[in-house]
This record gives sequence, C-alpha cells and structure tokens, in this order.
Amino acid sequence: MPAPMRRLVVLGATGSVGRSTLDVAARHPQRLQVFALTAARDADGLLELCRLHKPSIAVLVDEAAALKLRAALTAEEIPCEVLTGAAALSEVAAAGEADIVMSAIVGAAGLLPTLAAVRAGKQTLIANKEPLVMAGRLLMREAARSGACILPIDSEHNAIFQCLPPDYRCGESPRGVRKLLLTASGGPFREWSAEQIAAATPAEAVRHPNWSMGQKISVDSATLMNKGLELIEASMLYGVDDTQLDVVIHPESVIHSLVEYVDGSLLAQLGQPDMRVPIAHALAWPERWESGVGGLDLAALGRFRFESPDLERFPCLGLARAALRAGGHAPNLLNAANEIAVERFLNGHIGLSQIAQMIAACVDAGLGVHALQSDELEATLAVDAWARDWCLRELPRFSKTATLHAESARLHA
Repeated sequence: MPAPMRRLVVLGATGSVGRSTLDVAARHPQRLQVFALTAARDADGLLELCRLHKPSIAVLVDEAAALKLRAALTAEEIPCEVLTGAAALSEVAAAGEADIVMSAIVGAAGLLPTLAAVRAGKQTLIANKEPLVMAGRLLMREAARSGACILPIDSEHNAIFQCLPPDYRCGESPRGVRKLLLTASGGPFREWSAEQIAAATPAEAVRHPNWSMGQKISVDSATLMNKGLELIEASMLYGVDDTQLDVVIHPESVIHSLVEYVDGSLLAQLGQPDMRVPIAHALAWPERWESGVGGLDLAALGRFRFESPDLERFPCLGLARAALRAGGHAPNLLNAANEIAVERFLNGHIGLSQIAQMIAACVDAGLGVHALQSDELEATLAVDAWARDWCLRELPRFSKTATLHAESARLHA
C-alpha cells in the first residue's frame, strides 16, 4: 500500500531554510503536498514560490504586501487564498489540513506559530533557534501533552538526534549518554585577533566560510552566539544540563555534532554543509529520502581539525552558557538582546564587540527586574518585550561614538 500523502506548511518560506525545504519537497511530489506558505513582507518572493508549488494558502504578515500578492495571483489565475497578519501564521500552523509544519521564521516572531503547531499535535520541524531559547520548557511540555513530534532542523541538533537511539523522542533524557558535543565552524573570524574582530564590518561578518545563511544567523555565527543559543536549545530538546553539553570548533563543517556514551563510544553524523540534508531527514522521518545532496569523498577531505573555542575573543558563547546555568528568564533576555544588538550592528550603529556588551548589560538588568522563574507564554512575551525596549532605550551607551569616547578616556587617564 502506498504511503499517504502528507500536507506541508512552511513558515518563513522565502528564507534560505524555507526554499531548501521546498526544494526537497519538490523531489517527492508523491509523498508531500504544499498546503501553506508564509512570509513577512516579501510579496515577490512568495509569488514566485506560489507559481512553483501551488499552495492552497499564502500568508503575508504585512497587509500591503498581502494586497500586492493577492492581486498578482488573481491576474495570473493562480488559485490560492491569501491571508494577512501575524495571527494568520498560527492559524495555518494549527490548521486541520496540515500534517507537517516547518518553522523557519527567524527571531521571536517564530514563537507563537511554532507553539500553535505543537499544541495542535503536528509534526513540527524547528529550524529557528528562538522559540526553544525563549520558551523551550513550555514547548516541550505542550508537545508531551498534545503528542506533537518535534524534530530539530539545525544541522547540529539534527546530527545529535540521528546519533541517539532509534526510538528516541525529543524532550526525553537520552539513555546512556554522557555528553552531547556541538560542532562549530568558527565562523569568518576564527583566526582573527580580538582587535581585528572589534573592527569587523557587517559585510565581513556575514561572509561565512562554509554555509549560506541569512544575515542575522551569519552574524550569530561570527560571534559564536549561534553556538551559545544551540547549547540552550540542546538542553531543552534533549533534557540534559550544562555539564552534559560542550562545543568544539571544527572548521571543515563536515562532522555536524557528536554524542558520547557512557561506555566510551563516540558517534558522529557527517554530511555536506547543506541544509537539505537535515531537512530531508526530518521530512522523511522515520524513513530516509533523497535530498539532492551528494555524499562525501573522505579521501579527498584528507583530515579533520578540532579546536577549543576562545571565550575571550568570542564572549557571546560564554554569555549564553551563563544564561543556561542561570535559567529562568535569562535565556529569553539573552535572545532578545542579541536580536536587537545584531540588528543595530548590521545597521552600523554599534560595533561587533558592543553586541556582547549590550547582551551582558541587558541580562544583568533584566534578571533584577524579572526574578520570577516562569516559562509561561504571557511571562515569556513580557520579558522579551521588556528586553527589546531596554536595548533600544540604552542604545546610546553602546554606540560607536560612546565606545570611542570611553576608550579615549581610558587611555588618557
């Protein structure tokens, strides 16, 4: 008997993960049907995807963009309902017609639709870090209640999942595991001095040596904050604490993560640095489907390198580990401050070094205000909003001009 057709929702369809998801889905038209595609305001990009994949529903958060898309679809006689507004993201994520939801909206905007999918019991593929960092315990608790299957798409977390026992489900504490090791490429500044990193430009920060990613994620890779956020994610996904998590720099980006068992075994998942590999794994799970990505020539690769991360040059990784240890609202504060700081760096308002400074100050200030150890949704959203407002209000303290004045005063003291 042929396997049943499953219907797919892609949240954040016009981004790199969304497009890679649709590339894999298009290779298996007998198994997957695209039900809904969403974007924030990219009407032209979503129109292109609607032409190719013929979804039943398209969602744009921006109303003007939705009007533009609706007019274009009507003119081309493409049958597709267009919805608008942030609430529509959660509506399609929880729709009865949907079977699989790919959550690939960058930033805190991905939390509510991801939570809606989990509460509706969907097979939820989480590619965005923020929902698990902001409200990981809430998501895992809701998944246990609804029966939703959460599958990680981040190459590191997907690699860990593949190295765990075949019957493992996210949210459980894995049996017989001593440690989870997340690999990191080291980003574009792996060999740069602290002084060079401090002077780095946005163009240099988004020039990742191995992966093709969006600007925000590329900056997170440059500061190693992406690896810090992944430590917090791993703790939520796999029910382990800080002592069972580690990071190792692996410049080749071929070994995507490793699992160390109590008997001394070390299992690793290897593959090309292409997001279609973990995407195909999660879309097909528990089967295996062709992804469009070739295999590895190990002889040609020659050797693998491993290094310990330098927390002095990359303080964001240490800040994230401290937030994981602190628990409560600390990871949420860290995530919100990082989003604002990265945005301001990309816009030229602060330097790369000020990202860590702003995050540290925001977390310290926020923990003094938000002492309640709660991960409920209302508190989560309130803390996120407070941290963003704090960062925008305090931005002049971390501007390039303020930093230069402080350095000048220090040198002349």
